[in-house]
Amino acid sequence: MEKFDYNVIITMNVPTEQAFNRILNVSKWWTENVEGSTEKLNDEFIVRSGDVHYSKHKIIELIPDKKVVWLVTDSKLNWIKQNKEEWTNTKMIFEIIPQGNETTIHFTHEGLRPGQECYENCVKGWDSIIKQNLYNYVTKGEIVKSKITS
Repeated sequence: MEKFDYNVIITMNVPTEQAFNRILNVSKWWTENVEGSTEKLNDEFIVRSGDVHYSKHKIIELIPDKKVVWLVTDSKLNWIKQNKEEWTNTKMIFEIIPQGNETTIHFTHEGLRPGQECYENCVKGWDSIIKQNLYNYVTKGEIVKSKITS
């Protein structure tokens, strides 16, 4: 059976080191209120949006200027009806690829697949977060202004 994990690719005119370092600064491009550390191998952090979204991440692979992998160790997506833990044991993978004067980030949410209850809304969310927030932060230093409420 073929897998169809969520994937998105963005290409920017920035050095790979800049892209890598800005990916690690999660609170600047995903949401302001990230709990924990997001910069070293085995760091753990939580993303929470009130009672709607909770996900705990662990950095399980970190290759400077090349790759970052987060494992979702726990999740609770209260906005879906069936399996509120759909993200648990999924991975978010950032591959940083130099291409001449440009850098490409290939983002994969491994385990987020069509047919899952959260898929359609998660795709919309990731498209916005990666294509807009992360892109603008990496290229222009624009910091996301969304606060997480509890």
